[in-house]
Order: sequence, then structure tokens, then C-alpha cells
Amino acid sequence: MTLTLKPTHSIEIKELLTFADRKFKSERGTFLFQEGMVAEELYIILSGKIQISKITSDGRELSLRICGANDICGELTLFTDNPKYLLSAKVLEEGEVVAIKKDIIESEIFQNSKLAFEFMKWMSDHFRKTQTKFRDLVLNGKRGALFSTLIRMSNSYGIHKGQEIIIDLPLTNQELANFCGTSRESTNRILSELKRDKIISVKKSKITILNLQYLKDEIGCENCSAVYCNIE
Repeated sequence: MTLTLKPTHSIEIKELLTFADRKFKSERGTFLFQEGMVAEELYIILSGKIQISKITSDGRELSLRICGANDICGELTLFTDNPKYLLSAKVLEEGEVVAIKKDIIESEIFQNSKLAFEFMKWMSDHFRKTQTKFRDLVLNGKRGALFSTLIRMSNSYGIHKGQEIIIDLPLTNQELANFCGTSRESTNRILSELKRDKIISVKKSKITILNLQYLKDEIGCENCSAVYCNIE
């Protein structure tokens, strides 16, 4: 398999793979790990899609990102005592995953200054993406949260056809609502308004953005680089 690094991946994925403890098939609907479980491994996604999410105190699910090929998940448990996973990782699309023991990664980071530097840079980029996402969710209200999520999804999974952008990621309205931190009812209503105003169209659970600039203008988009403004 050809391993192509994403723009925010300073880590040498091939080097990390040399420390792999096991490789396995990930099946749709299963979990790599769930919030509260004892954390013993870090995962590298070779293929497929993994949704990272958190269950709120009132039982709602907040989806934070979707990991694809060459993404890393489970990293928040490194260098912590008695670690437990803070989030859950659910398989959206089957594929292959590599698991690396947490203590092995920690040992290698201590011994390999280049790996330590690259890992710190990757974590910094990752936190920057997370901070901008939460900024949009908190400051822009329900509509803004949805608009921001659509923009991020278009950067990650968008297929450009003329002025239109097809988000090549089938999602139910509930799954989309989970990314926005809103209810399904609110998401349904806002999507209906966008369809009525010909800002988007929906076919076979895939959203096509017809007027991206409208979404950007509504939230005062700062035109951040797609490297950071994405759903990954």
C-alpha cells in the first residue's frame, strides 16, 4: 500500500509502522475503542473511515472528526498515568488498522528526538484544528455550526463539478447533527431552508453545495487553509 502523508502529517508514518504490534480488519459499526476503556494502544488507519466522538453528559453524541487513511487516533492517552480513552472511535467504513502499544511509542519518542519533534508538531496541528472547530461551534450558533461543518466537509470530501461541490460522504441528518452539536430536528429545519434557497441540494444522502460563498459569508469565514479547516 502506498502511504501518502497528509499536509498536517509531519510524522513519518512508515517509521511508526515498524513498531506495530498487530494489523487487523476493521468492520463497520464496531469500535476500535470506547470512552472510559483502559488505553493500551494507539492506532494508525491504513484504509477505511473511523469516526471520533464523545458522549455528552445528557446522552448526546458529539462527533469530532473522521479519520481516514494514514490518520492516527488514540493519541490523547500518551504520557498519562492509568490512561483511559477520552473519546470513542467507531468504524464508519471497513478497512485495515494497525495497533501500536502505548508504552512502545512512548519509549521511542524518548529515544528518538526526530520522532519526538515530528509527533509534537503533529499534535500541535491537530489541536489547532480542534480549537478552530470548537470556536465555530460555540460562536456561530446552530446555523453557523452547520454551515461551518458543511464547509469543512467540502474541504475533506468535496468533489468539484463546475461551481458545485459534492460532499462524497453519505450521512444521515442525525450523523450530520452529531458533528454540529445540535438536534436532528434543528438540522432538518436548517437543511430544508438551505434547499429551499438553493444553497444546497441532497441526493442519496450526499449533499451538494451550490453556493459555498453564501455559507462562508454567513459565518464570517476567515478563509483558513483547508489544511486546518477540515473534518479530519
